[in-house]
Amino acid sequence: MKSYLGLIPISAKVHRRQNRMTILCIVFAVFLVTAVFSMAELGVRIEADRLLEKHGSQELENLAGSTMAQTLYPIAAVLTLLILIAGVLMISGSINSTVAQRTKFFGMMRCIGMSRQQIIRFVRLEALNWCKTAVPAGVALGIMAAWLLCAVLRFLVGGQFSEIPVFGISITGIVIGSVTGIAAVLLAARAPAKRAARVSPVEAVSGNEKGTGALRHGAKLCLFRVETALGIHHAVSAKKNLILMTGSFALSIMMFLSFSVLVDFVGYLMPQYSDASDIDISGSGGADTVDSGLLDTLSGMEGVKRVYGRRTSFQVPVEISGAAEGFGAAESSGAADLISYDDFGLDCLKKDDMLKKGSDISKVYGDSGYVLATSDADSLLRIGDKVKIGAEELEIAGLLKYDPFSSDGLTHGEVTLIMSGETFIRLTGITGYSLISVQTTGNVTEEDVEAIRAAAGEDCVFSDRRDQNTSGTYRAFAACVYGFLFVITLVTVLNIVNGISMSVSARTKQYGTMRAVGMDGRQITKMIAAEAFTYALSGCAAGCAAGLFISKWLFDVLIAAHFAYAVWELPVNSLLVILLAVILAAVLAVWAPAGRIRKLSVTETIGEL
Repeated sequence: MKSYLGLIPISAKVHRRQNRMTILCIVFAVFLVTAVFSMAELGVRIEADRLLEKHGSQELENLAGSTMAQTLYPIAAVLTLLILIAGVLMISGSINSTVAQRTKFFGMMRCIGMSRQQIIRFVRLEALNWCKTAVPAGVALGIMAAWLLCAVLRFLVGGQFSEIPVFGISITGIVIGSVTGIAAVLLAARAPAKRAARVSPVEAVSGNEKGTGALRHGAKLCLFRVETALGIHHAVSAKKNLILMTGSFALSIMMFLSFSVLVDFVGYLMPQYSDASDIDISGSGGADTVDSGLLDTLSGMEGVKRVYGRRTSFQVPVEISGAAEGFGAAESSGAADLISYDDFGLDCLKKDDMLKKGSDISKVYGDSGYVLATSDADSLLRIGDKVKIGAEELEIAGLLKYDPFSSDGLTHGEVTLIMSGETFIRLTGITGYSLISVQTTGNVTEEDVEAIRAAAGEDCVFSDRRDQNTSGTYRAFAACVYGFLFVITLVTVLNIVNGISMSVSARTKQYGTMRAVGMDGRQITKMIAAEAFTYALSGCAAGCAAGLFISKWLFDVLIAAHFAYAVWELPVNSLLVILLAVILAAVLAVWAPAGRIRKLSVTETIGEL
């Protein structure tokens, strides 16, 4: 060995098990960044193909200024920054714990003449040595994730994605992913390298670093038992470690909440309705001219899964009481559009979560005196308002979150009332349908479709909407986003388990001493659990506070700016998932270190003191 740097590959082999989790953190960071930018570039490529097909090559010059590019790349940059910070905190915490366990090694290196600057260089190069395998592995996983998405879009979704190249390479994703991984390692190694350089030759004798500071007071026992109080004290006494652990967990939660917004974005971009039709049949002679008997005829035909219809009556005079002033003109009278839904349509409104809180759709079924109304942020209608149509008085039992019958989801001051078919017939006397919708089975044939067309007759307008179905595209993008969320959750769990395990390992001698003075295994477990849950709870508090703020910002940029009716709501489900993951990880993190400490020989510990 010609240089002290020759110890780096030897150290990597000796500490392969300890370094495994750190390498895994680097792989995940590079993978996430590479995949995020590859997917962003994929979205821009799709937009470029659309512009080329629609407008010609001259429009490609404006691609960089397009809404797609201006939206995807900044969002990718923000997510990359979060991943970078999370990676730095995770890797730094891991290196810190490794340095704490190798105090004797660095002290011995100082004894044989290694300078502080050489120690710093050694730790940094040792960290960079991990990048030789971690960065290529992360880039490869990111590229394969992009390939998998392209394959799903091309072969399973098809349509506008049928020409997407499956094995495309995103140079942007590769470069930014690699740079992010290396930058995270270099930034993470700064503080641990300086910490290692502070180890003096004298400390090599004991293997204990003096950086823990003088003990000013004992753990407070007024609220907890001694083992619990000691665990909390261990967590909060080491301020730097507490900040690193808390920040690391918080960043993981922030990333999860940020990526969760993408699930909502896909839902707004490609809304999926349970009553979406494959075939529409409408009257050519005006509204409600489709014979109601056609519904029964179609329901028994081959290839038909479900048939349902709607009746409409536009600009019906109504009077509303209980509404705020401003309805119609300055009075509570005006006109409204009436639309009938059968039981399946009403079920779908509830299933698709289209109703505002407080709505009671159960009152609307059958021949009733209740209706639903569309609404938006400027709507004056409220649940409980009375609507008088002719001699009949109805009550608004619920409000839709937006107007599904307008192009932008806004009501624009118009009133649309939704009611059951029986109520509609009672009020208007109209029995014919304005629209009959058909949902086909998965094995429907062209012959089946032609038979449905023939049954509708020439007096009806037949619309085959099967090629407009976006469920495949939605599932592809949703699966991709949920895949990212799974990876982030996995990183969170592994990070917590690794961080707490390393923290406990750094205090092995202290725990051994406690065992030597009479602390049993159950108390050791409770002490480690108290330390772990202190980190977890502080990380949850910080992560949820910052994560919700970022979630709201991303929602405003991605969704609210393009969908006027969109309203941000507290992501309760996402919060529950990530908090349960953190708690589960904390429980798992306690198990292995506690078992290792319980097996520690008391005589061995006494001999080390």
